[in-house]
Amino acid sequence: MTRRRLGLAFRLAVAVGLTALIFWQADPAQVWDAARRAHPLPLAATVALVLLDRALMGWRWLVLLRPLSGAAHLSAWPILRIFFVSTFVGTFLPGVGADAVRAWGLAREQVPPAAAVASVFMDRVLGVFSVLVMGGVGLLLASDLAGDPSILLALAVAAFVCLVTWVLVFSDRASRLGRVLLARLPWGRATRAGGALLAALQSYGPARREMLQVSVASVAVQVLRILQAYLLGRALGIDAGLAVYFAFVPLVLLVILVPVSVSGLGTGQLAFVWLFGRVGVNAADAFALSILFVGLGVVGNLPGALLYLRGGTAGQQAPTGVSG
Repeated sequence: MTRRRLGLAFRLAVAVGLTALIFWQADPAQVWDAARRAHPLPLAATVALVLLDRALMGWRWLVLLRPLSGAAHLSAWPILRIFFVSTFVGTFLPGVGADAVRAWGLAREQVPPAAAVASVFMDRVLGVFSVLVMGGVGLLLASDLAGDPSILLALAVAAFVCLVTWVLVFSDRASRLGRVLLARLPWGRATRAGGALLAALQSYGPARREMLQVSVASVAVQVLRILQAYLLGRALGIDAGLAVYFAFVPLVLLVILVPVSVSGLGTGQLAFVWLFGRVGVNAADAFALSILFVGLGVVGNLPGALLYLRGGTAGQQAPTGVSG
C-alpha cells in the first residue's frame, strides 16, 4: 500500500472511529431524540443561509479569476457551473477532491493549468485566512481556550499557510528565490510547472482591489456559517446566546482544518461537544448540532448535484472516475 493510501486509510479510521465513539458516549437514543424534536422553521432559515453562502463563495472565485489573463475569456456562467458542480463532487472525494475538479473544469474551458491551480489555491488560502480571522475573534470571546494545543496548532498551520502565500504573491524577492529553488530540481516538468504557478500567483500582487473584495467576502461567509450554527442550535432548543456561537464556531472550524481526518469528521464532532459542553450544553444536543451542521453543508451542495446530472463540470461528460 502506498504512503498516500495509508494516509487516507488513517484519516478515514480517525473520522469513523472518533465519530462513532462520540456518538456512543453522547447516547444514541438521546441524540436521536434531540434531532427528532428539531423545529422546522429555524432549519428552513439555515437552508436559505447556506444557499446564500454558496452563492457568495461562487462570486468570490469569479472575482479571483479576473486578474488571470488566461481566464479573461470566460463568462460568469461557466465559472459558477464549475464551482457548484465541484462542491457536489467534492462531497464524495477526500482531501482536495473538489479543488481538483475545479482545476480540471477550468482546463476544459481552455484556462492554462497554472492559472487554474493558482485561482483554486488562492481561493482556498483566503478561505483559511477568513477562518483564522474569525478564530482570533473566537479566542478573544473565549480567552480561556487560548492555551488549548489543538486550537493553537490549527491557528499556527493556518497562519503559516497564509504567510507563505502572501510572501510569494507580494514579494518579488521571494518569488525569485522560489524560481531559483525550483531550477535546482532534477525534474524539468516540475520546474516548468512550478515556475508557471509562481507567475500566476504573482498576478494577484497588483490586484489589491480584488483581493480585498474576496477577503471581505470570505469573512462574510464565515459569519454566515456562524449564523447557520446558531439557527441549528435554536432548532434543537439549545439555550446559548449568539455570542457563544461567535466564540466557538470559528474554533470548531480551526480544529477541522487540522489534517488528521476526512473533511473534519470526528474532529468536528469532538470540538462541538467539547466546546459547547463548557457552557452547559449536553453531549447529545451538541453532537446533534454537529451532525446537522455537516448535513447542512451537504444540502448546500445539492444545486451542484442538479448541474452535474445535466452534464458534468462544463455541460459535457464528467471526468473518468468521478461519478455522482
